[in-house]
Amino acid sequence: MQKMTDRNAWTEFREAGLLWFINTILHLFGWAITVEIDEKTDEVISCYPKRCGFRGFTTECNTQGYIRLSKYLQKNIDELVQEAES
Repeated sequence: MQKMTDRNAWTEFREAGLLWFINTILHLFGWAITVEIDEKTDEVISCYPKRCGFRGFTTECNTQGYIRLSKYLQKNIDELVQEAES
């Protein structure tokens, strides 16, 4: 089990669909977490909150987000429940 103090990679957070999910909530308030990626290395250069003028994502982006988030939950549900119960 991972410790809550362990640092995780932005890649893992993004691939799990969590950045998309959090940004769907933040869009309601006109905000988003912006992650700048180096195109050559695929490394995160910077990450910061930013005001945005759009509200929501495309249907295709939402569908992909729900799939990623559902797969993350499917893979990690036992550990999440165990953490919640302890």
